[in-house]
Formats: sequence, C-alpha cells, structure tokens
Amino acid sequence: MMPRCRVNLSTMIFLVILQGAAVVLFCGWYVQLSPCGSPPSNGGKVHVLLLSSWRSGSSFVGQVFSQHPSVFYLMEPAWHVWTKLQKHGARALRMAVRDLLRSVFQCDMSVMEAYMPEQINMSFLFMWSHSRALCSPPACPLTPRNQFSNQTQCFKACDAQGLQGAKDACGSYSHVVLKEVRFFELESLYPLLQDPNIDLRIIHLVRDPRAVVRSKEASANAFVYDNSVVLEQRNVPAAEVQYQAMQEICRSHVRIHERAILKAPPFLKGRYKMVRYEDVARNPLDEINAMYEFVGLEMTEQLQEWIFKVTHGKGKGSKKDAFEISSRNAADVSQAWRTALPHSKVKRIQEVCKGAMSLLGYRTVNSEKEQKRLDIDLLVPREPYQFSWLPAKTEHPGNA
Repeated sequence: MMPRCRVNLSTMIFLVILQGAAVVLFCGWYVQLSPCGSPPSNGGKVHVLLLSSWRSGSSFVGQVFSQHPSVFYLMEPAWHVWTKLQKHGARALRMAVRDLLRSVFQCDMSVMEAYMPEQINMSFLFMWSHSRALCSPPACPLTPRNQFSNQTQCFKACDAQGLQGAKDACGSYSHVVLKEVRFFELESLYPLLQDPNIDLRIIHLVRDPRAVVRSKEASANAFVYDNSVVLEQRNVPAAEVQYQAMQEICRSHVRIHERAILKAPPFLKGRYKMVRYEDVARNPLDEINAMYEFVGLEMTEQLQEWIFKVTHGKGKGSKKDAFEISSRNAADVSQAWRTALPHSKVKRIQEVCKGAMSLLGYRTVNSEKEQKRLDIDLLVPREPYQFSWLPAKTEHPGNA
C-alpha cells in the first residue's frame, strides 16, 4: 500500500508543476497579445488633445484634424469654463477644465449645461462652425463626411436647438480631437491618461515666442481677459502684461516638456509628442503625416491637396486673418516677426523666455541687423522623434 501512495504523491506533485508551467506559458502568450497597459474599454476610439497656447498655429493644426473624415473636432471647449467662472486664476480653474474635457472626450455634452443658458443651441459652442463634424451628418446634412466644410455656409445652415446632434456626431467617429490652450502643466491630466475609457494622445504644439507676441499684437484686445487669468489676476503694469503673460506661457512649455520627456510616469509613454509650428510651416506634409501616424490616422489625397493650398498662398496674413484659416505662405508667416517687431521688444521677449527658447530650439538674435537678416536660420535642427515618446510599433529611423 505504501509504495502506491508514494507514486500518487509524486504524480500529484508532477501535475501541480505541469499546471503551473501551463499557467506561466498561457500568461506569457496572453501578455504578448495584450502588452502592458491594457487597451481602453472604449470600443477603440482614440482621444487626442492638441495642447498649445494662443497664436501658436493651433487653429491651423486643429483644422488639419477637423477636416479629416475620421475626426470629431472641437475648438477650445475650456473657453466656456474660463468665461463663466470669472475672477479666478488658471490654477483654480484647471480641475474644472480637466473634468469638462473628460466628459467631452466621452461624447457627454451635458457637461456644457453648467456653462450655458438654459435654452442651448449648437451655436453656443465656442467656434462651433470650425468643426467639420458639426457641419456633417448626423449633426447637419450640409457637408458630406468625405468633403471639406465651409465655415460660413455651416454657420448659416447648421445651427440647431440642443446638443444632441453634437453628441450623436461625436459618437460616430473613431477619433475625438480637442484643441486646448488653457492647460499649463501635465499633472492635472494624469487622471485622463489613466482612465481605461480614454485612449489619450497629447500633441504639444509650440511656437517661437517672438512670433507669438507679434501675432497677439494684431488682436490684442481679444486677449485681455485671458492674460489676467494666466497671470492669476495679479496687478501687473499695463506695459508689462504681454511680457509677463508670455513668460508664464514659456514656463508652462518647459514644465510640460520636462515632465513628459525627462520625468515621465509609465502611463505617459507613447502618449506625448511635441511639434514646433515652424517645422510644420517648412515641411507641412511630412510633419502632418507624422502627427497623423502618431494618433493612428491616414493621410488622404484630398487632405494633401488642401494642406498644400493653405500653406502655399501669398503673404504673411493680415489683421482680419487673425482668427481665420486662409491660404497664405506658412513659411512667411512664421518669419514675419523678424521685420515687424522692434528689436527692443524682441530683446525683452528673449529675456523672459530664454530657458524655453533654448530648450525648444529657437536661437536668439543679438542685434537688429541679425534679426532682419532672413538668411540666418534661427531654428535649431532637431532629430526626428526628439520631442516624443515613440509608440511601441514605431522604429527609430536609425534602427531601420
């Protein structure tokens, strides 16, 4: 009897070991199919935050996404928070902004009710007619989904009572893209990056601060309230407001970039890409293709033609073009500050944004002569992908 018991015990031990090995093998196979950071339970929808600051080319880049047939796009939904909750600074408003974005990313438009009158129309959404998706079915029959929208025609034909049309449209696209200029750090976005229902990618668009100041001056009155929020409602001499506001924006670019690249938590890996407007202006198709690839969109022939048309027009843009997407020469626009701004102002901007300019790759000028010599390149060349965590499937060009 005893020997048989020993055989049974040995068999049991063997079976337990075999079972353990099977579990390990199965888990290894499963992890290969489902890499770390399990996919969001959102039906495959991708959420993109185009994070920038005022007059940094974000309206144009926003349209690059808005006109894509797979994208539902909204421009600056946090505008509603800032204009409703007045007399606060940006720090106090950031959680309300974050929570609004979370709801809109999930196509819950009821969050807007807190910031709008009782009777809501679609036209109450900030710059709503800039969204092709709101000018196309199911929101509006005006523009077929595979065609480009016309903002003027949309404004006249597509207003509707309530936001059900916006909600239905949002739910029918694979990508939800929100352009926002009212975030000044990444930490308040961490809950969105860790939310299993949100597959968030962040495109951080920056621009030479000297060009930003020149562009803001063309429509200075439009930024009075925003500047006061950025400056936390501090009492700042009028002559200093634009410089101190620009300094805060430059500091925010440094904070965001350093947090994303140098001190990134694991859940941010593969989710962040920095883009310089000047690189987009010089090589629009290559840069936009890279942004599309980063978020899982494909370029179309129609989009290629549209991008070429709006980046190869004539001139540097005028005051009336400040908030419009019109056909102009993007490279000329990006250099316009060099002939338009007095050197004393350029010098002051360089002082308040010195660290950011060095980090982002913008050379300073030391004289008016140097400033106006357009043959001197002030953009430091950057290696591909230097500003981003690579998605796992993308190989570095050097390893190809």
